[in-house]
Amino acid sequence: MAPEATWKKYILTFRTPARTSRGTLHRRSIWVVRVTDAGDSGQTGYGECSPLPGLSPDDRPDFEKMLEKACAQVSTGSFSPQDIPTTFPSIRFGLETALLDLQREGRQLWYPSLFTEGKRAIPINGLIWMADKASMRRQIIRKLEEGYRVIKLKIGGLAFEQELSLLQFIRREFRTDYPEIRLDANGAFTPEEAPEKLKKLADYDIHSIEQPLRPGQWLEMASLCRTSPIPIALDEELIAPRDGTEKEKLLNTIRPAYLILKPTLLGGFAACEEWIALAKNAGTGWWITSALESNLGLNAIAQWTYTLNNPLPQGLGTGQLYASNFDSPLFIRQGHLRYDPGHKTTIRLT
Repeated sequence: MAPEATWKKYILTFRTPARTSRGTLHRRSIWVVRVTDAGDSGQTGYGECSPLPGLSPDDRPDFEKMLEKACAQVSTGSFSPQDIPTTFPSIRFGLETALLDLQREGRQLWYPSLFTEGKRAIPINGLIWMADKASMRRQIIRKLEEGYRVIKLKIGGLAFEQELSLLQFIRREFRTDYPEIRLDANGAFTPEEAPEKLKKLADYDIHSIEQPLRPGQWLEMASLCRTSPIPIALDEELIAPRDGTEKEKLLNTIRPAYLILKPTLLGGFAACEEWIALAKNAGTGWWITSALESNLGLNAIAQWTYTLNNPLPQGLGTGQLYASNFDSPLFIRQGHLRYDPGHKTTIRLT
């Protein structure tokens, strides 16, 4: 018998508002999909569909209608997440993880490994959210005190000189520890001002900067990648739905140093693995980043990420940003994401 799929909507609230380039988020909606074996086992698998407001292609009014349709297709027995239109990447991700969980006996062990056995950890960056200068400074101090050796600052929300002063503070006050600094501009620069700003930022020994220009400016971004003193990573540029030929064309045109891959925004693990294969062919680096998923989606992403054997620090964390969340075996120690195999989690749709 074919499995049956149902879903439930949840509203998660943030402990403190998350300021992004797309606005301030106080709460967000997620949809949890449950796929149940219609046979004798009665086992269930869970996945999360969580379009990011203002950024995901499937942040649109007909989202639930498409989710309902996709769940109905599961019961036909010939369903694949790849059957879902690419314009609904978070539904692809949610059903991909739910079906995989079901195949693995519904234990939320999507990718068993030394990570899920608690024997290995994933190095991660400490994220500094956009805020006022004093708040960002406090975040920086706290992250470094917690043992992070890589910090990522979201920039573009303050006056540029204030952001430079924060970088100066890090390099002056933490000369011994000398953390790696990543920046995320979220498309804040114009093509005209970007070269000079990148030159000034480079004085602080920056590892990389994500998306200095808004998406869609391929030729301008390509020119910037050729001349920038800081390696450039693509993030939002990857989100628009594309087939394999278009993805390859994008990489060959822009020639970025890195790709930032987010399964929820790009259509799941299979879609990200396609990007990874293309990146390897192009000599482009990459790492994985979460996109404010709940602990359910984040757990699946973390397990998959470990299996990729990428030594770079990843953009993962835990769901501590939320005041309410699902229970999780994930925890952070000394800038590394870890998994407690003795921590059993339970998710119920009622």
